[in-house]
Amino acid sequence: MDLELSEEQRLIVETVRKFVRNEIAPLEADLDPDATELEPIDFERLVAQTKEMGFYGLDIPAAYGGPDIDIVTRTLMAIEMAQHRAGLYTPCYGVFGGAGLAQLFEANDDQKERYLFPTLRGERHGFFGLTEPSGGSDPARAIQTVAVKDGDDWVLNGSKIFISEADRADYGIVFARTDAAKGRAGITCFLIDAGMPGFHVRRVVHTLRSTHYATELQFEDLRVPAGNVLGEVNKGFAIANDRLSRQRIPYSAGCIGVATKAQEMAIAYAKQRETFGDLLATRQGVQWMIVDNEIDIRTSRWLTLAAADKARRGVPFRTEAAMCKLVATEAGGRVVDRAMQIHGGYGMTKDLPLERWYREIRIRRIGEGPSEVQRLIMARDLLGGSFH
Repeated sequence: MDLELSEEQRLIVETVRKFVRNEIAPLEADLDPDATELEPIDFERLVAQTKEMGFYGLDIPAAYGGPDIDIVTRTLMAIEMAQHRAGLYTPCYGVFGGAGLAQLFEANDDQKERYLFPTLRGERHGFFGLTEPSGGSDPARAIQTVAVKDGDDWVLNGSKIFISEADRADYGIVFARTDAAKGRAGITCFLIDAGMPGFHVRRVVHTLRSTHYATELQFEDLRVPAGNVLGEVNKGFAIANDRLSRQRIPYSAGCIGVATKAQEMAIAYAKQRETFGDLLATRQGVQWMIVDNEIDIRTSRWLTLAAADKARRGVPFRTEAAMCKLVATEAGGRVVDRAMQIHGGYGMTKDLPLERWYREIRIRRIGEGPSEVQRLIMARDLLGGSFH
């Protein structure tokens, strides 16, 4: 793989970098340190700018009106978009738009009319319901929500947990077991509307993320029409699995972006802060932290771009996606931690974004599959599927 950026990629990266520096970062000076939203007037103004740049609707396929950007370039953009206080989980506060639930591109024509197109227009918002109280790392076996066929409907009973913004969504994609004897070959994906009788948001679950919460859901005799089966019966796990593998690449890129900015801050501070009559930058202990940061950042970047390149070429990339997710999330945490150490007491304050990144990047070692599961995935690919 050629690690050099093309001229077009350089222009795109520089454009996004300037946008973050000139438009996003200045607004954060007047926001709460844990804010996740811009003022409506600023949001609308910046959305208009991203549309003018031709970058609005990232992750929407060109056939549906999105920009024609390959996954490698999208990964490079994700690294830049994360380099501000809220960038890890709210890159650029959403002004670049997005595809919403990518599984909807596999929907049939009727489902696209009811769910996909309204989502792309911003009229409807969905949630992704996979993880359950019984587990999330092995969803094929952990899923205990059951769907039973009853006439032309399916009746769902069970629960989900750590589901983002389900209390504010209009609909959701929910995975349920439809054949108990088939393991991962017995999972079906359903489209449910939030107003359906039997759908309940049981409680809010607060997490380390700034001003963010997840929800726990309960399904009690939730009746879903057969026309709301997404894909084929008993083949829903493939829909979930594809999303998880592909999503790990931009997920890793966000960690690289935060680490890159933390390293930039650490270097600048080390060059101006004096201790015992000399700059921090002259201290070997600090120099080594800066070097270790750079090794972590470059390793993460190369592995993530390698995964993106394989995904772009349409060749198997599951091992590479697992590897970049494992390395970037763990390395990003180390970089932020070292940057905080270099900043001393200032690193602990909300005046700087480091403490927010420190809290939020810890979640990345769990989200989209914990580090241990990434190692399992790679082991299976390297040793063969029989060594479970």
